[in-house]
Amino acid sequence: MKAYELLFFVSPSIDDESRAAVLKRIETTITESEGVVDNVDYWGKRKLAFEVNGLTEGDYTLIDFHADPANIAELDRVLRINDAVERHMIVRRTDRD
Repeated sequence: MKAYELLFFVSPSIDDESRAAVLKRIETTITESEGVVDNVDYWGKRKLAFEVNGLTEGDYTLIDFHADPANIAELDRVLRINDAVERHMIVRRTDRD
């Protein structure tokens, strides 16, 4: 398994329940494919560098995890179809393998 980090943000107006549901769905997708979530770091509200979908702020979360490279496409698909996730980025961390 390789080390990855996922950074995503949701609208700051979203309620805590919905944000927790998004996080739970992401963790479930990672663990169902035999991946391991190492750390979840909630960054909170941050100002965006430019407007995205009418938003000037985002509610950020960073997830460090290990997964099989073949399963990253499924995680990306889940993030794309989730309406609460405004933007996301999955990066391979070679320094943590």
